[in-house]
Amino acid sequence: MFYAPWCGHCKKLKPVFDDLAKDMLQHTDLVISKFDATTNEVDGLSIKGYPTLMFYPKDNKKGVKYEGGRDVEAFKKYLTENASSVKAVKHDEL
Repeated sequence: MFYAPWCGHCKKLKPVFDDLAKDMLQHTDLVISKFDATTNEVDGLSIKGYPTLMFYPKDNKKGVKYEGGRDVEAFKKYLTENASSVKAVKHDEL
């Protein structure tokens, strides 16, 4: 999650991301992270709005913009379908 500390949408999403990170702890190859895009820059990535949600699969360093729902279940569903470390686990174990 690329965020701005002053952004209301980001503040609302922060606890959801924290819960998602806790739920995904068993997946040691998966990183759920927050990145203050107002004080840091990423070469080749232009943030046009906050929060910007990106998924970086192992085989895609450019990343994929996430456009789905913004609740824990939607994130978990997306990761189950797209993250190789989560795909390896049965869905009912999540």
